[in-house]
Order: sequence, then structure tokens, then C-alpha cells
Amino acid sequence: MRKNHPVRRAVLVGAATVSGIVLLLSLKPASGPGSVPAAGTAPPAAAGPQGGRGPGDGTVTGDAADTPYGPVQVRVTVSGGKITAAEAVRAPRGGQSDRITADAVPLLNQAAITTGTADIDAVSGATYTSAGYQQSLQSALDRAGG
Repeated sequence: MRKNHPVRRAVLVGAATVSGIVLLLSLKPASGPGSVPAAGTAPPAAAGPQGGRGPGDGTVTGDAADTPYGPVQVRVTVSGGKITAAEAVRAPRGGQSDRITADAVPLLNQAAITTGTADIDAVSGATYTSAGYQQSLQSALDRAGG
């Protein structure tokens, strides 16, 4: 084929386009888009049980778990040895993370209350957030003595 043949040019342009797309899709943020408190939540409370009736009762905040898109931190309220409330006080923010966090966190909160443990299923499309949530939830439960 000649050097300037249209088919050769089309093949080269196609290969360059595919290579560029593969490179773009393989990029991940070097440092997540940052983290700010999840929308509609209060700032993290001091760690440790607060105002409960028995051992392990009260509100505790787990350690922040780092994810590629920002830290996740969970606060739980335990009463009678059961989780009565769970909320993410920190979650990934910025760009697409806002939508993912808004969709995943309520499901993770409900799963924590329903199961009563950190052994909850990951939310599809929010794998990193789910893993960070589980890690912080386990930390909070450990602090609560449950």
C-alpha cells in the first residue's frame, strides 16, 4: 500500500483513537476529589460511647477509612446491643462521587441497621465507598463493644 493510501490512514486513526480511549479509561484520580461531610449530616462526634444505658450503648464514630475517592466515616447509635441508627458523617464528594454517595449511603445505613453488623453487602457501583463504610462501621462497633 502506498504511504498516503486512505485505508492505511483510516487504520492508523482508528488504532490511535482506540489507544487514546483505553488510556483515558484506565486513569484514576491520583488523589480523590477530596472529602467533606456528607450532605445533611452533622460533623463527626468524639469517639467513644455517649449517654447510653448499659455497656456498649450510646453513639460512637468509627475511624475514617480511606478510599481512592476520599475517606468514609460512620457514626452508629447502639441501644440494647443493637444498632438503632447509622449514618455516614464523611463520604466521598466531588464530581460523580456526589451521585454515587447520594445513592449508596442510604442503602448502606439501612443495611447496617438491618444486619446489626459490619457484614453488609456492597452497593453495586459504589464498591470503594461500600468497603470504606464497612471498615469504619466495624471500627465504630468495636469501640461500642459490639
